[in-house]
Amino acid sequence: MKTIFRNARVLTMNAEDTEYPRATVHVEDGVITVVDSTGDDSTGDVGAAASADVREIDAAGHLLMPGLINAHFHSSANHLKGSFDSLPLEIFMLYESPPQASALEPRAAYLRTMLGALEMLKSGVTAVLDDAFFVPAPSPELIDAVMQAYEDCGIRAVLALDQPNVPELDKFPYLTDLLPPALRERAAAPPLMDSEGLLGCYQHLLDRWHDRDRGRLRVAISGSAPQRLTRDYFQALDDLSRQHDLPFFIHILETKLQRVLGEERFGGRSLIRYVHEEGFLSDRLNIIHGIWLDESDMDLIAQAGCVVAHNPISNLRLGSGIMPFQKLRSRGIPLCLGSDEAITDDAVNMWAVAKLTGLIHNISVPDYQLWPTAGDVLDCLLRGGSRAMRPPRPIGQISVGHQADLILVDLDTLSFTPLNDLRRQLVYCESGTSVRLTMVAGKIVYEHGAVIGVDEAALRSEAREHAARQRSANDAALGVAREWLPYYRQMYLRAAGRDVGMQRWAGEGRSQ
Repeated sequence: MKTIFRNARVLTMNAEDTEYPRATVHVEDGVITVVDSTGDDSTGDVGAAASADVREIDAAGHLLMPGLINAHFHSSANHLKGSFDSLPLEIFMLYESPPQASALEPRAAYLRTMLGALEMLKSGVTAVLDDAFFVPAPSPELIDAVMQAYEDCGIRAVLALDQPNVPELDKFPYLTDLLPPALRERAAAPPLMDSEGLLGCYQHLLDRWHDRDRGRLRVAISGSAPQRLTRDYFQALDDLSRQHDLPFFIHILETKLQRVLGEERFGGRSLIRYVHEEGFLSDRLNIIHGIWLDESDMDLIAQAGCVVAHNPISNLRLGSGIMPFQKLRSRGIPLCLGSDEAITDDAVNMWAVAKLTGLIHNISVPDYQLWPTAGDVLDCLLRGGSRAMRPPRPIGQISVGHQADLILVDLDTLSFTPLNDLRRQLVYCESGTSVRLTMVAGKIVYEHGAVIGVDEAALRSEAREHAARQRSANDAALGVAREWLPYYRQMYLRAAGRDVGMQRWAGEGRSQ
């Protein structure tokens, strides 16, 4: 099938940052084959077909641009949006993933994955890096359910398994002293699935799903976080990543408590230095969050060629802090943008993520010449996202030879009226409501307000039924989580009050 977009305004996001006021773009077999700003763009009605195998779209009054890339996401919480007040990460995780949570049905995993995918496709997100976790443990059936959802809806997806393999007690500072004996014993118990079982799940994921649908569905590796896995399992994951040239996701220094953890349990080293000294810091690594980095950490990241995934809404929702955006960019470190999970953003809207990226760092330094521009934000959103995915064929640009992950944005909307500056209005004005068409790998998957081939109303109805059953089943588990709360609060406040030689909170940033 061939698609021809005519009369479009085109934002290419190529290396020269070329923009065409009017151009024709041809897509064939999932790839962009022509970008022509000089030819005759005249055509008939919108959507008129020149032949059975060619669809021509008159895109007059619309912007054709690369699809947005959500470079960090946890689909596992798609059904939990709005569930909790803002909480620090270490306390939030008690409720998000309670220790005694009930097992999930594969159908529920499918439905919750679809919820997030539909929200993304309808707002112009064409690709997602999903760092999925499974409570209490993954299984081939659950993995298949997630990937089947991504296959069915048409989005480009990369899936990793975010599963720790160490006891709860080993993930945090101070808990050994704070917990009473009975809780300490429970916290010292190993997780339900060991590293051998987790590697078996990865093998299933690779064997069945990697490079599915001509590379639209692919696999990534996740170490969750350095403190959440043994050194041997870390090595095995790094070997898998290297063998298949896969992105390797790892949450590092998201919170001040994790900075303290390095001082307490990793010989005074930051977690970045630990990963570097163990030989795992590489250009395959996607460092998630990276808020409490020091200058030495940033130098090591730059030398290794890592990508850093910035999740500004999640960082504020959990009170984690403000990432040193300018310092990372000035070192040439590629940054990508993510929504994180629906429960720490309460939406899956990359336009909102982009806008906050363009705003939050304005209070980090007084020199306004160092504040992010709209162009900087789009660079992170599109070029940075593509770099994080490590696709076999490039995405994130409208250039010949690139994969056709494209969106049409209606410029006759309030967001762009009057149209004063395209890039600024994309970042600061648009919310996703102007997206009229989403194409992934050359196939139109969203048009006329609906994701093609999906009965969204029926899916929403079924998702509500599953969520109600799951909520009831987890009530007891949430009660158990509240048992742990006083001790986790003590741990959090103790770490919050410690001097770590830097400040990433606004205001005084002191615990009360």
